[in-house]
Amino acid sequence: MAKAVVEVDPGICGFPARISASSEDGMACSLVIESGCEAITALAAELTQVDAYEVAFTNFAENPVYLAASRHYKHAACPVPSAIVKAVEIACRLALPKAVHFAPKVE
Repeated sequence: MAKAVVEVDPGICGFPARISASSEDGMACSLVIESGCEAITALAAELTQVDAYEVAFTNFAENPVYLAASRHYKHAACPVPSAIVKAVEIACRLALPKAVHFAPKVE
């Protein structure tokens, strides 16, 4: 079984998230998503199992992760949906585990 864990510090909202993705066959992926955020908790209840290829290779408008997020989120800048996609890709060996960083600043 392959497993990936992605920890997200989303910034100013103060609601970190932990995404655990695991897969036995590289296609079906189980998700456990933890956070104190109500929107992420609702998303987690909906996204417990996904098809890795659908998640990794479907555009934003049809992607099951982003569709689920659109039903629960009010803040489009939340990085958690992207982190979920990354966790699925890593657990299913569709991407290598490399950190992603945002570094916002006012100039």
